[in-house]
Amino acid sequence: MSLIKSQLIQIITEKNPHLFQRDVERIVATIFNEITNSLSNGKRVELRGFGAFSVQKRKERIGRNPRTGEAVMVEAKAIPRFKTGKELRLKLNSKNNIPTPSEEQN
Repeated sequence: MSLIKSQLIQIITEKNPHLFQRDVERIVATIFNEITNSLSNGKRVELRGFGAFSVQKRKERIGRNPRTGEAVMVEAKAIPRFKTGKELRLKLNSKNNIPTPSEEQN
C-alpha cells in the first residue's frame, strides 16, 4: 500500500478539524516546494527523526544502448538521495512491524 499526496492531505485534515482542507493543501505544497528548492540549490534537507534528503552528483560517462549495444554518452546529472533517521529506522525495524513468514505469503 502506498500513500499519495491527496491521502496525506486528507489524513492531516481529519486529525486537525480546526484547519480547512485548502490550508492543509497549501502547507503540504509549501513543505514539498521548500524541500525541492533547497535540493535544487545543492542544499541538504534534514528532518530530525525522519531522515535527510541530499543531492548526489553523477559524472558524465559512456553507457550502452541495451537494444543495439552501441556506446552512448550519458550526461552528468544530479540524483536525489534519502537517508532514514534513527527514529524512523527503529520504527521500521521494531518487532511489531516485521511480518511473520505466514503474513508475507498472504
